Amino acid sequence: MGKTLDQKKVLVGEMTKEFEGTQMVMVIDYSTLTVAEITKLRRSLRPTGTVCRTTKNTLLKQAISETPQWKSLEDFLVGPSACLFVKEDIGGAVKAYQAFQKESKKTELRGGVLEGRALTAKDLQAIADLPSKEVLISQIAGAINAVTAKIAIGIKEVPQSLGRAIKAVSEKEAA
Repeated sequence: MGKTLDQKKVLVGEMTKEFEGTQMVMVIDYSTLTVAEITKLRRSLRPTGTVCRTTKNTLLKQAISETPQWKSLEDFLVGPSACLFVKEDIGGAVKAYQAFQKESKKTELRGGVLEGRALTAKDLQAIADLPSKEVLISQIAGAINAVTAKIAIGIKEVPQSLGRAIKAVSEKEAA
């Protein structure tokens, strides 16, 4: 027996709330996954701040109609679809999904939407190849530290060069 209209409205409301605070949404085909595998996928995505939701495409399209920046998602909603709502670590979420996909070989990444722009599976792969936020921060800190170290060495070299020149002149005069 199907859901009542009120239950469907509640589901659409939940999906609309799920879009709030979401940075990116990925759509996958989950038709060949077992319940245990979907549970495993959800657990692997949880540390990255990602929520995996499965629902009927018509209900998801209604939720999308209430949040226009996600309109591009409709292109990917063909057949059984699961949405991965990435709220925190985009690169980590893509990497976690790819690790699951490599292990199970049962799902297909259809695409996603980031900042209102549709992304293909290839675009999402490029995002996964980027270094993590922590690595980028450490690289920037290292670059800033290197610049300050070079400035300090340069400033220190001026008086040392002057001292060596004075010493050389005094030694030349003494000889």
